[in-house]
Amino acid sequence: MGYEYELLTRLAKHLNLELEIKIARTNDEMIIMLNNGEGDLVADNLIVTKRRKKIVSFVDHLTTSSQVLIQRKPINWRNMKLHEIDAMLIRSPIDLVGKIIHVAKVSPSINRLKNLSEELGADIDIIVAPDSLTSEDLIGQVSNGEIDYTIEDEKIARLLQFEYQNIDINLPISLPQKIAWAVRKDSPLLLNEINNWLANIKKTTDYYVIYQKYFDNKYSFRKRYRSDYFSMTGGNISEYDNLIKEYANTLHWDWRLLASLIYQESQFRPNRTSTAGATGLMQLMPATAQKFGIDSLSSTYDNLEAGVKYLKLLCKNWKAEIPDSSERMKFVMASYNIGQGHVEDARKLAEKYGADKNIWFDNVEFYLLQKAYPKYYKDKVVRNGSAKGKETAKYVRDIFYRYEHYQQFIQ
Repeated sequence: MGYEYELLTRLAKHLNLELEIKIARTNDEMIIMLNNGEGDLVADNLIVTKRRKKIVSFVDHLTTSSQVLIQRKPINWRNMKLHEIDAMLIRSPIDLVGKIIHVAKVSPSINRLKNLSEELGADIDIIVAPDSLTSEDLIGQVSNGEIDYTIEDEKIARLLQFEYQNIDINLPISLPQKIAWAVRKDSPLLLNEINNWLANIKKTTDYYVIYQKYFDNKYSFRKRYRSDYFSMTGGNISEYDNLIKEYANTLHWDWRLLASLIYQESQFRPNRTSTAGATGLMQLMPATAQKFGIDSLSSTYDNLEAGVKYLKLLCKNWKAEIPDSSERMKFVMASYNIGQGHVEDARKLAEKYGADKNIWFDNVEFYLLQKAYPKYYKDKVVRNGSAKGKETAKYVRDIFYRYEHYQQFIQ
Protein backbone atom coordinates (compact mmCIF):
# COMPACT_ATOMS: atom_id res chain seq x y z
CA MET A 1 0.00 0.00 0.00
CA GLY A 2 0.95 3.65 -0.08
CA TYR A 3 0.50 6.82 -2.13
CA GLU A 4 3.65 6.27 -4.17
CA TYR A 5 2.99 2.55 -4.54
CA GLU A 6 -0.48 3.04 -5.98
CA LEU A 7 0.76 5.66 -8.44
CA LEU A 8 3.71 3.46 -9.40
CA THR A 9 1.45 0.51 -10.21
CA ARG A 10 -0.41 2.75 -12.64
CA LEU A 11 2.82 4.11 -14.12
CA ALA A 12 4.14 0.56 -14.62
CA LYS A 13 0.93 -0.41 -16.39
CA HIS A 14 1.22 2.70 -18.59
CA LEU A 15 4.81 1.80 -19.49
CA ASN A 16 3.92 -1.90 -19.90
CA LEU A 17 6.61 -2.84 -17.39
CA GLU A 18 6.73 -4.93 -14.24
CA LEU A 19 7.09 -2.90 -11.05
CA GLU A 20 10.14 -3.83 -8.98
CA ILE A 21 10.59 -2.03 -5.67
CA LYS A 22 13.82 -1.72 -3.69
CA ILE A 23 13.74 -0.36 -0.17
CA ALA A 24 16.13 2.25 1.22
CA ARG A 25 16.04 3.80 4.66
CA THR A 26 16.87 7.41 3.75
CA ASN A 27 16.31 9.69 0.80
CA ASP A 28 20.04 10.15 0.29
CA GLU A 29 20.49 6.38 0.19
CA MET A 30 17.79 6.20 -2.50
CA ILE A 31 19.62 8.77 -4.61
CA ILE A 32 22.88 6.84 -4.29
CA MET A 33 21.13 3.62 -5.33
CA LEU A 34 19.53 5.44 -8.27
CA ASN A 35 22.82 6.81 -9.58
CA ASN A 36 24.50 3.43 -9.07
CA GLY A 37 21.96 1.91 -11.44
CA GLU A 38 20.19 -0.16 -8.77
CA GLY A 39 16.90 1.42 -9.81
CA ASP A 40 15.49 3.83 -12.36
CA LEU A 41 13.21 6.05 -10.29
CA VAL A 42 13.16 7.43 -6.77
CA ALA A 43 9.54 7.63 -5.68
CA ASP A 44 9.30 8.96 -2.15
CA ASN A 45 8.53 12.06 -0.13
CA LEU A 46 11.55 13.75 -1.74
CA ILE A 47 11.99 17.52 -1.33
CA VAL A 48 13.35 19.32 -4.39
CA THR A 49 16.52 21.18 -3.38
CA LYS A 50 19.29 22.93 -5.35
CA ARG A 51 21.81 20.41 -4.04
CA ARG A 52 19.74 17.45 -5.21
CA LYS A 53 19.01 19.03 -8.60
CA LYS A 54 22.75 18.90 -9.30
CA ILE A 55 22.83 15.11 -9.04
CA VAL A 56 19.36 13.95 -10.19
CA SER A 57 16.60 15.11 -12.53
CA PHE A 58 13.28 15.74 -10.84
CA VAL A 59 9.98 15.00 -12.55
CA ASP A 60 7.22 17.61 -12.30
CA HIS A 61 6.32 17.91 -8.64
CA LEU A 62 3.43 15.88 -7.32
CA THR A 63 2.59 18.13 -4.39
CA THR A 64 4.01 20.71 -1.98
CA SER A 65 4.59 20.61 1.73
CA SER A 66 6.32 22.44 4.57
CA GLN A 67 8.50 21.29 7.42
CA VAL A 68 6.94 21.82 10.81
CA LEU A 69 8.06 21.70 14.42
CA ILE A 70 6.79 18.74 16.40
CA GLN A 71 6.31 19.60 20.06
CA ARG A 72 4.36 18.10 22.93
CA LYS A 73 1.18 19.66 24.25
CA PRO A 74 0.83 20.29 28.00
CA ILE A 75 -0.07 17.24 30.10
CA ASN A 76 -3.61 18.48 30.80
CA TRP A 77 -4.18 19.93 27.32
CA ARG A 78 -7.60 18.31 26.95
CA ASN A 79 -8.90 20.47 29.79
CA MET A 80 -7.34 23.69 28.51
CA LYS A 81 -8.59 26.37 26.14
CA LEU A 82 -6.72 26.89 22.88
CA HIS A 83 -5.17 30.20 23.92
CA GLU A 84 -3.94 28.58 27.13
CA ILE A 85 -2.28 25.77 25.15
CA ASP A 86 -0.74 28.28 22.73
CA ALA A 87 0.75 30.23 25.62
CA MET A 88 2.73 27.15 26.70
CA LEU A 89 4.01 26.20 23.23
CA ILE A 90 6.56 27.62 20.80
CA ARG A 91 4.74 29.78 18.31
CA SER A 92 7.64 31.67 16.71
CA PRO A 93 10.91 30.41 15.21
CA ILE A 94 12.68 32.99 17.41
CA ASP A 95 11.80 30.88 20.43
CA LEU A 96 13.79 27.95 19.03
CA VAL A 97 17.04 29.69 19.99
CA GLY A 98 18.81 27.60 22.62
CA LYS A 99 16.42 24.67 22.21
CA ILE A 100 17.52 21.09 21.49
CA ILE A 101 15.95 19.63 18.36
CA HIS A 102 16.41 16.00 17.38
CA VAL A 103 16.28 15.16 13.68
CA ALA A 104 16.61 12.00 11.64
CA LYS A 105 19.98 11.41 10.01
CA VAL A 106 20.33 12.94 6.53
CA SER A 107 17.05 14.80 7.05
CA PRO A 108 16.51 17.96 4.95
CA SER A 109 15.52 19.56 8.27
CA ILE A 110 19.18 19.73 9.26
CA ASN A 111 20.06 22.30 6.60
CA ARG A 112 16.85 24.19 7.23
CA LEU A 113 17.61 24.47 10.96
CA LYS A 114 21.18 25.57 10.24
CA ASN A 115 19.91 28.27 7.90
CA LEU A 116 17.29 29.31 10.44
CA SER A 117 19.97 29.55 13.12
CA GLU A 118 21.99 31.81 10.81
CA GLU A 119 18.93 33.95 10.08
CA LEU A 120 18.21 34.34 13.80
CA GLY A 121 21.83 35.10 14.63
CA ALA A 122 21.81 32.56 17.45
CA ASP A 123 22.34 28.85 17.96
CA ILE A 124 19.77 26.10 17.71
CA ASP A 125 21.13 22.87 19.18
CA ILE A 126 20.67 20.16 16.52
CA ILE A 127 21.10 16.52 17.57
CA VAL A 128 21.20 13.98 14.74
CA ALA A 129 19.52 10.71 15.70
CA PRO A 130 21.16 7.29 15.18
CA ASP A 131 20.64 5.50 11.86
CA SER A 132 18.17 3.12 13.50
CA LEU A 133 15.65 5.90 14.24
CA THR A 134 13.28 7.25 11.60
CA SER A 135 11.49 10.58 11.76
CA GLU A 136 8.35 8.69 12.79
CA ASP A 137 10.31 7.17 15.69
CA LEU A 138 11.32 10.66 16.80
CA ILE A 139 7.72 11.84 16.74
CA GLY A 140 6.88 8.93 19.03
CA GLN A 141 9.67 10.02 21.36
CA VAL A 142 8.28 13.56 21.48
CA SER A 143 4.86 12.17 22.32
CA ASN A 144 6.31 9.92 25.05
CA GLY A 145 8.37 12.72 26.60
CA GLU A 146 11.75 11.22 25.71
CA ILE A 147 12.69 14.31 23.66
CA ASP A 148 11.07 17.73 23.35
CA TYR A 149 11.27 18.64 19.66
CA THR A 150 11.74 17.22 16.18
CA ILE A 151 10.93 18.29 12.61
CA GLU A 152 8.71 16.53 10.08
CA ASP A 153 7.02 17.03 6.74
CA GLU A 154 3.69 18.74 7.41
CA LYS A 155 1.57 16.18 5.54
CA ILE A 156 3.09 13.24 7.37
CA ALA A 157 2.91 15.09 10.68
CA ARG A 158 -0.76 15.86 10.13
CA LEU A 159 -1.52 12.18 9.69
CA LEU A 160 0.68 11.01 12.56
CA GLN A 161 -1.07 13.51 14.82
CA PHE A 162 -4.02 11.14 14.82
CA GLU A 163 -1.83 8.44 16.28
CA TYR A 164 0.01 10.77 18.67
CA GLN A 165 -2.78 13.11 19.69
CA ASN A 166 -0.69 15.03 22.21
CA ILE A 167 1.69 16.48 19.61
CA ASP A 168 1.38 19.97 18.15
CA ILE A 169 2.39 20.62 14.52
CA ASN A 170 1.31 24.23 14.04
CA LEU A 171 4.67 25.98 13.67
CA PRO A 172 6.09 25.85 10.12
CA ILE A 173 9.85 26.34 9.90
CA SER A 174 10.03 26.46 6.10
CA LEU A 175 8.17 27.86 3.13
CA PRO A 176 6.16 25.37 1.04
CA GLN A 177 8.56 23.03 -0.76
CA LYS A 178 8.07 20.93 -3.88
CA ILE A 179 7.80 17.15 -3.47
CA ALA A 180 8.80 15.15 -6.53
CA TRP A 181 10.16 11.88 -7.87
CA ALA A 182 13.63 11.71 -9.41
CA VAL A 183 15.44 9.92 -12.23
CA ARG A 184 19.10 9.81 -13.26
CA LYS A 185 20.53 12.73 -15.20
CA ASP A 186 21.10 10.40 -18.16
CA SER A 187 17.41 9.40 -18.42
CA PRO A 188 15.76 12.27 -20.34
CA LEU A 189 13.35 9.98 -22.21
CA LEU A 190 12.09 8.43 -18.99
CA LEU A 191 11.79 11.88 -17.43
CA ASN A 192 9.72 13.15 -20.34
CA GLU A 193 7.49 10.06 -20.37
CA ILE A 194 6.76 10.29 -16.64
CA ASN A 195 6.01 14.00 -16.90
CA ASN A 196 3.53 13.37 -19.72
CA TRP A 197 1.91 10.58 -17.72
CA LEU A 198 1.68 12.75 -14.59
CA ALA A 199 0.07 15.59 -16.53
CA ASN A 200 -2.62 13.20 -17.73
CA ILE A 201 -3.26 11.26 -14.52
CA LYS A 202 -3.61 14.49 -12.52
CA LYS A 203 -6.68 15.23 -14.63
CA THR A 204 -8.38 12.02 -13.49
CA THR A 205 -10.63 11.34 -10.51
CA ASP A 206 -8.50 8.28 -9.73
CA TYR A 207 -5.51 10.46 -8.84
CA TYR A 208 -7.47 12.53 -6.35
CA VAL A 209 -9.06 9.45 -4.80
CA ILE A 210 -5.56 8.07 -4.15
CA TYR A 211 -4.38 11.38 -2.69
CA GLN A 212 -7.43 11.64 -0.42
CA LYS A 213 -6.99 8.04 0.72
CA TYR A 214 -3.48 8.62 2.03
CA PHE A 215 -3.36 12.30 3.01
CA ASP A 216 -6.90 13.36 3.89
CA ASN A 217 -8.68 10.26 5.19
CA LYS A 218 -7.50 10.32 8.78
CA TYR A 219 -9.66 7.39 9.88
CA SER A 220 -8.14 5.11 7.24
CA PHE A 221 -4.63 6.22 8.17
CA ARG A 222 -5.21 5.48 11.85
CA LYS A 223 -6.65 2.07 10.98
CA ARG A 224 -3.62 1.21 8.83
CA TYR A 225 -1.11 2.59 11.34
CA ARG A 226 -2.59 0.60 14.23
CA SER A 227 -2.88 -2.60 12.23
CA ASP A 228 -0.73 -5.54 13.28
CA TYR A 229 0.09 -5.85 9.59
CA PHE A 230 1.40 -2.32 9.05
CA SER A 231 5.04 -2.97 8.19
CA MET A 232 6.45 0.03 10.11
CA THR A 233 4.76 -0.86 13.39
CA GLY A 234 3.24 -4.34 13.28
CA GLY A 235 5.74 -6.62 11.59
CA ASN A 236 3.21 -9.41 11.01
CA ILE A 237 1.94 -10.95 7.80
CA SER A 238 -1.22 -12.69 9.00
CA GLU A 239 -2.97 -13.90 12.10
CA TYR A 240 -1.59 -17.36 11.28
CA ASP A 241 2.08 -16.39 11.42
CA ASN A 242 2.95 -18.66 14.36
CA LEU A 243 1.35 -21.68 12.70
CA ILE A 244 2.99 -20.87 9.39
CA LYS A 245 6.40 -20.60 11.06
CA GLU A 246 5.89 -23.99 12.71
CA TYR A 247 4.95 -25.73 9.47
CA ALA A 248 7.58 -23.93 7.38
CA ASN A 249 10.22 -25.47 9.64
CA THR A 250 8.99 -28.95 8.71
CA LEU A 251 9.40 -28.02 5.04
CA HIS A 252 12.81 -26.38 5.67
CA TRP A 253 11.41 -23.24 4.01
CA ASP A 254 11.62 -19.63 5.04
CA TRP A 255 8.25 -19.08 6.70
CA ARG A 256 7.73 -15.91 4.65
CA LEU A 257 7.85 -17.99 1.46
CA LEU A 258 5.13 -20.31 2.76
CA ALA A 259 3.13 -17.24 3.85
CA SER A 260 3.43 -15.84 0.34
CA LEU A 261 2.10 -19.09 -1.14
CA ILE A 262 -0.83 -19.10 1.28
CA TYR A 263 -1.65 -15.50 0.45
CA GLN A 264 -1.62 -16.43 -3.25
CA GLU A 265 -4.03 -19.26 -2.57
CA SER A 266 -6.53 -17.71 -0.17
CA GLN A 267 -5.38 -14.24 0.95
CA PHE A 268 -5.41 -15.84 4.46
CA ARG A 269 -9.19 -16.34 4.30
CA PRO A 270 -9.85 -19.78 5.84
CA ASN A 271 -13.47 -19.89 4.67
CA ARG A 272 -12.70 -19.21 1.02
CA THR A 273 -14.04 -21.66 -1.56
CA SER A 274 -13.01 -21.32 -5.20
CA THR A 275 -15.30 -21.84 -8.17
CA ALA A 276 -13.48 -25.14 -8.75
CA GLY A 277 -14.27 -26.29 -5.21
CA ALA A 278 -10.88 -25.72 -3.57
CA THR A 279 -11.23 -24.84 0.12
CA GLY A 280 -9.44 -23.34 3.09
CA LEU A 281 -6.20 -21.48 3.58
CA MET A 282 -4.36 -23.90 1.30
CA GLN A 283 -7.17 -24.13 -1.29
CA LEU A 284 -7.05 -27.90 -1.53
CA MET A 285 -9.18 -29.54 -4.20
CA PRO A 286 -11.66 -32.13 -2.85
CA ALA A 287 -9.71 -35.16 -4.15
CA THR A 288 -6.44 -33.87 -2.67
CA ALA A 289 -8.12 -32.93 0.60
CA GLN A 290 -9.63 -36.43 0.87
CA LYS A 291 -6.23 -37.98 0.21
CA PHE A 292 -4.90 -36.19 3.29
CA GLY A 293 -7.91 -36.95 5.46
CA ILE A 294 -9.78 -33.66 5.46
CA ASP A 295 -12.80 -32.06 3.79
CA SER A 296 -14.41 -28.64 3.41
CA LEU A 297 -15.61 -28.75 7.03
CA SER A 298 -12.19 -29.41 8.52
CA SER A 299 -10.56 -26.80 10.75
CA THR A 300 -8.14 -24.12 9.57
CA TYR A 301 -5.37 -25.95 11.42
CA ASP A 302 -6.16 -29.24 9.63
CA ASN A 303 -6.37 -27.54 6.24
CA LEU A 304 -2.96 -25.95 6.74
CA GLU A 305 -1.46 -29.22 7.96
CA ALA A 306 -2.86 -31.11 4.96
CA GLY A 307 -1.59 -28.50 2.52
CA VAL A 308 1.89 -28.68 3.99
CA LYS A 309 1.82 -32.49 3.82
CA TYR A 310 1.02 -32.16 0.14
CA LEU A 311 3.91 -29.71 -0.32
CA LYS A 312 6.20 -32.18 1.49
CA LEU A 313 5.13 -34.92 -0.89
CA LEU A 314 5.87 -32.73 -3.89
CA CYS A 315 9.26 -31.78 -2.40
CA LYS A 316 10.05 -35.48 -2.03
CA ASN A 317 8.92 -36.24 -5.57
CA TRP A 318 11.10 -33.50 -7.09
CA LYS A 319 14.17 -33.96 -4.89
CA ALA A 320 15.90 -36.46 -7.14
CA GLU A 321 15.00 -34.57 -10.33
CA ILE A 322 15.86 -31.00 -9.29
CA PRO A 323 19.08 -30.97 -7.22
CA ASP A 324 19.08 -27.22 -6.52
CA SER A 325 16.78 -26.58 -3.55
CA SER A 326 15.87 -23.02 -4.55
CA GLU A 327 14.87 -24.18 -8.06
CA ARG A 328 13.04 -27.17 -6.59
CA MET A 329 10.72 -24.85 -4.67
CA LYS A 330 9.52 -23.34 -7.94
CA PHE A 331 8.74 -26.77 -9.40
CA VAL A 332 6.94 -27.69 -6.18
CA MET A 333 4.80 -24.55 -6.33
CA ALA A 334 3.99 -25.02 -9.99
CA SER A 335 2.99 -28.62 -9.27
CA TYR A 336 0.86 -27.51 -6.34
CA ASN A 337 -1.00 -25.19 -8.70
CA ILE A 338 -1.39 -27.20 -11.90
CA GLY A 339 -0.38 -30.74 -11.04
CA GLN A 340 2.93 -32.54 -11.23
CA GLY A 341 2.15 -34.26 -14.53
CA HIS A 342 1.88 -31.03 -16.50
CA VAL A 343 5.17 -29.80 -15.04
CA GLU A 344 6.85 -33.08 -15.98
CA ASP A 345 5.56 -32.65 -19.53
CA ALA A 346 6.99 -29.12 -19.65
CA ARG A 347 10.39 -30.47 -18.52
CA LYS A 348 10.36 -33.01 -21.34
CA LEU A 349 9.50 -30.30 -23.86
CA ALA A 350 12.25 -28.06 -22.46
CA GLU A 351 14.80 -30.85 -22.85
CA LYS A 352 13.62 -31.64 -26.39
CA TYR A 353 13.87 -28.02 -27.54
CA GLY A 354 17.23 -27.30 -25.92
CA ALA A 355 16.18 -25.43 -22.78
CA ASP A 356 17.34 -26.30 -19.25
CA LYS A 357 14.87 -28.77 -17.77
CA ASN A 358 16.12 -28.03 -14.24
CA ILE A 359 15.53 -24.26 -14.37
CA TRP A 360 12.03 -22.90 -13.94
CA PHE A 361 11.93 -19.24 -15.01
CA ASP A 362 12.14 -18.76 -18.80
CA ASN A 363 12.94 -22.45 -19.33
CA VAL A 364 10.43 -25.03 -18.06
CA GLU A 365 8.03 -22.17 -17.37
CA PHE A 366 8.16 -21.22 -21.07
CA TYR A 367 7.26 -24.73 -22.21
CA LEU A 368 4.43 -25.00 -19.71
CA LEU A 369 2.99 -21.92 -21.41
CA GLN A 370 3.38 -23.64 -24.79
CA LYS A 371 1.20 -26.56 -23.63
CA ALA A 372 -1.80 -24.43 -24.55
CA TYR A 373 -0.99 -25.02 -28.25
CA PRO A 374 -1.56 -28.24 -30.24
CA LYS A 375 2.00 -28.33 -31.60
CA TYR A 376 3.23 -28.89 -28.05
CA TYR A 377 0.47 -30.69 -26.17
CA LYS A 378 0.24 -33.23 -29.04
CA ASP A 379 3.99 -33.81 -28.99
CA LYS A 380 4.85 -37.46 -28.38
CA VAL A 381 6.81 -36.61 -25.19
CA VAL A 382 3.69 -35.13 -23.59
CA ARG A 383 1.61 -37.47 -21.45
CA ASN A 384 -0.99 -35.20 -19.82
CA GLY A 385 -2.58 -33.25 -22.64
CA SER A 386 -3.10 -29.51 -22.91
CA ALA A 387 -2.70 -27.09 -20.00
CA LYS A 388 -3.43 -23.47 -19.30
CA GLY A 389 0.03 -22.65 -18.05
CA LYS A 390 -0.39 -18.89 -18.01
CA GLU A 391 -2.04 -18.94 -14.58
CA THR A 392 0.67 -21.18 -13.14
CA ALA A 393 3.51 -19.08 -14.54
CA LYS A 394 1.96 -15.99 -12.95
CA TYR A 395 1.29 -17.95 -9.74
CA VAL A 396 4.96 -18.84 -9.21
CA ARG A 397 6.23 -15.38 -10.18
CA ASP A 398 3.72 -13.65 -7.89
CA ILE A 399 4.70 -15.81 -4.92
CA PHE A 400 8.40 -15.06 -5.29
CA TYR A 401 7.78 -11.39 -6.01
CA ARG A 402 5.73 -11.10 -2.81
CA TYR A 403 8.33 -13.12 -0.92
CA GLU A 404 11.00 -10.58 -1.87
CA HIS A 405 8.85 -7.85 -0.36
CA TYR A 406 8.25 -9.87 2.80
CA GLN A 407 12.00 -10.33 3.16
CA GLN A 408 12.52 -6.57 3.09
CA PHE A 409 9.75 -5.71 5.53
CA ILE A 410 9.22 -8.69 7.81
CA GLN A 411 11.83 -10.35 10.01
